[in-house]
Amino acid sequence: MVHKRIDLLICCGSGCISAGSLKIKKRLKEILEEKDMAHEVNIIETGCMGPCDFGPVLLVYPEGTFYKKVTVDDALEIVEEHFLKGRPVKRLMLSEGEQKTYATKKEIPFYKRQVKVALENCGFVDPESIEEYIALSGYEALGVAVAEKTPEECVSLIKNSGLRGRGGGGFPTGLKWEFVLNASGTSKYVICNGDEGDPGAFMDRSLLEGDPHRILEGMALAAYSVGASKGFFYIRAEYPLAIERIKKAIKDAKEFGILGDNIFGSKFCFDAEVRTGAGAFVCGEETALIASIEGKRGQPVQKPPFPAIKGLWGQPTLVNNVETLGNLSTIFRKGADWFASYGTEKSKGTKVFALTGDVKNTGLVEVPMGISLKDLIFEVGGGIVGDKKFKAVQLGGPSGGCLTSDHLDVSIDYESLSEKGSMMGSGGVIVMDDSKCMVNVAKFFLEFSVEESCGKCAPCRLGLKVMYEILERITSGHGEEGDIEKLESLGNEIKSLSLCGLGQTAPNPVLSTIRYFRNEYEAHINQKSCPAKICNDLLHFEIEKDKCIGCSLCARKCPVNCISGSRTEKYEIFQSDCVKCGNCVEVCPVNAVSKLAGIHSTIISAQKNEMLSDDLYD
Repeated sequence: MVHKRIDLLICCGSGCISAGSLKIKKRLKEILEEKDMAHEVNIIETGCMGPCDFGPVLLVYPEGTFYKKVTVDDALEIVEEHFLKGRPVKRLMLSEGEQKTYATKKEIPFYKRQVKVALENCGFVDPESIEEYIALSGYEALGVAVAEKTPEECVSLIKNSGLRGRGGGGFPTGLKWEFVLNASGTSKYVICNGDEGDPGAFMDRSLLEGDPHRILEGMALAAYSVGASKGFFYIRAEYPLAIERIKKAIKDAKEFGILGDNIFGSKFCFDAEVRTGAGAFVCGEETALIASIEGKRGQPVQKPPFPAIKGLWGQPTLVNNVETLGNLSTIFRKGADWFASYGTEKSKGTKVFALTGDVKNTGLVEVPMGISLKDLIFEVGGGIVGDKKFKAVQLGGPSGGCLTSDHLDVSIDYESLSEKGSMMGSGGVIVMDDSKCMVNVAKFFLEFSVEESCGKCAPCRLGLKVMYEILERITSGHGEEGDIEKLESLGNEIKSLSLCGLGQTAPNPVLSTIRYFRNEYEAHINQKSCPAKICNDLLHFEIEKDKCIGCSLCARKCPVNCISGSRTEKYEIFQSDCVKCGNCVEVCPVNAVSKLAGIHSTIISAQKNEMLSDDLYD
């Protein structure tokens, strides 16, 4: 093989592909051919490199130069300046104004606090090359395990590492393995839960796309440890690239003899296949997922018995999350003590997060357990967009809870987050600035849970809907005294009586926002006002006549013709007809239109009159 002097890594995770990375790759190849340089540059498609806000991103080795927000038009300059003249293109590098330019990836603050275990190869290797994975110690852990360790020794290794399930529950992984190992059955199965459905979450997708062989090796290690001979990847249909790459990884592993009969000359036989989810959020719950694989409707069943005892087709079944499997090969290679050296006493190792929302550096990150919320948001995440004030962070998706600026020093571990009314979840982190309405945020997450409820149990099916209706009333200006107490009572009842994890955690966003932002609920109910000016029904628009220049733009852009006036009389909004679309605010050239919290007095009077007339009629 001819050695090429330049390795050009192009992020081809779903995010960068949607931003045009494949078009950039095509253009680069064309230019290199034109300039007779194709033999000098090795172009490699990789998985997600992490900083999604900077995509499409490129890495150039041997220097390690990091380029952000590259376009097709930048390709020629990169080739001519960097590859031909050895002068990196400074304008495409990450910088902090004119004071600091980061020449290489390792200098960038986004990466400095990170420790890559599950993401060790993600964004660094070609995910479709089994040769590259093997060159980086891939399948070494599996080979050593089946040749030199007993299943009991493997289970003991994972127990000693302190690894806990990364899918949300945080159950000790080694203990779950032990249950399956000791269970009796005619056959045993391993399932990789890739049915990632949380809003704002993309951890599992990125791992499956960026390092499929690592997840496959993790599944094989788990299977050997518990005595399973067949594995299933359950991946949501909305992840076509992840499905494609896992299927190719399985095919290539079979061709290399890494899957199939007598793996590495041992008695261990194992095969795997992919099953596609149909988009039901509830199928992230392990018993619903198992039902779906069996061809049944994806609904949870009462536990016990747990899947470890009676799972897929009534046999002992191990269900592990994608990230959980992604940690295994490294733990087997480097040891339990190495993994346990990261994190806290009860939350060992690292955790992958999807950092999103009003934070400067959105993306895929992996940090040691125990890092504070402040360090995650302000060091790794770079702080709040537009240097606005931080207000809240939602952890754990629709099952999690909101924390405030008072909690920035809280350690990110299972116990600390739970104590504050939030949870680790699968790793979704949504950061919010002070422009957000927390009542509306709670309503957003609850609406998701209402829509995704399978409807099997009444507390979830009916209770969540009643909670949502109360929130609808509150945000539309019809909240009543006692609504907050009703939400708290209902939420706690639903948590204690629901059949599965969806219902048991769905009230968390409401309960946590009431706990920490009760004043916002009270403003919505008592003052009929949204302090954040988000809930349309609790807003009104007014034109300041001393600022109005009579240009008529607001009236011309009003979709319901509720603005009238002239150059001499100035313009006025007729509140009873206003649909609060905000067009008038956007088009006014002199900022004479104001968006104000609270229902306009004329509307309140009209509502009172309407109520009086209804009472007389009754």
